[in-house]
Amino acid sequence: MKQCEINGEGKPNCEQMERLEKMLSEMPGEEEIQKNAETIKALADPTRLKIIYLLEHGELCVCEIMAALEKPQPTVSHHLNLLKNAGLLKWRKEGVWIHYKLSNTKLPANLMELLKNHQ
Repeated sequence: MKQCEINGEGKPNCEQMERLEKMLSEMPGEEEIQKNAETIKALADPTRLKIIYLLEHGELCVCEIMAALEKPQPTVSHHLNLLKNAGLLKWRKEGVWIHYKLSNTKLPANLMELLKNHQ
């Protein structure tokens, strides 16, 4: 195990600082980090996760999502808008109804892989 080496000033030594600076330079920028956090927040809700898993099977109309989740239209639309604004869904309008699909079809599999490692 690597031990922390603190110099007489109570700070990491030069070698540690260089390593930390390299790590920071390779990290995404503040704007991208914020966008990633917003995307993760959009997924952090049971109803929205159910929507993602439903859309794994293809495009669905809002009325189908409402029926599957047994939730009213305003609730479903709210969750769909959060997912859409996070860039996770694509949509198209047909008459009075909107149809949604995943913007990345690998999203459910990626989520399952991530969650499998944390159960």
